[in-house]
Amino acid sequence: MKEFKLVGGTVSLLLFIDVTNSNELLKAMQEGTLEPEVAFLDASMIPDAFPLLAAAQKTLIAKTRESLTTRTLHSELVYNYSGSKHITESLRRCGISDSSSYVLAARFNASPEEIKAIEDLVTGKEMNLDELEGRADKAKIQKHYKISGLELGISSLADAITCRIAVRDAL
Repeated sequence: MKEFKLVGGTVSLLLFIDVTNSNELLKAMQEGTLEPEVAFLDASMIPDAFPLLAAAQKTLIAKTRESLTTRTLHSELVYNYSGSKHITESLRRCGISDSSSYVLAARFNASPEEIKAIEDLVTGKEMNLDELEGRADKAKIQKHYKISGLELGISSLADAITCRIAVRDAL
């Protein structure tokens, strides 16, 4: 687990591998019964924590302005990370699925008790966030964000995603 300070709050990130209960987690999220509320993302779509932190900051700004696009703060994080303007598509592409085994959990302003609850919710092995880059599905990420090889010649995958997150609302 790693906690990052942002303007307006904190975000705690937990990375899990060999997750066996993603179908239960997805069902609880869809029913709104997940306690504590948490964002679960497909970790193979995340090459580095930085783009996720950009999406988290964007989420906190939207909350401050009372302009969330989705129903909850944590679904807004998945939506902002996705780069798509379609909520359902965002949650489908960057959120977890029934069969996800590599999952990143994110919680805003988490207490130690909530972190423990998240660790208890997920049936899997917790890993260090440094593992993200080596396990990212680069081809899938490039296709989703439409990142060309030419762009990667002058920028990193994480930087390309961050730029798309930052400018999405302006386009």
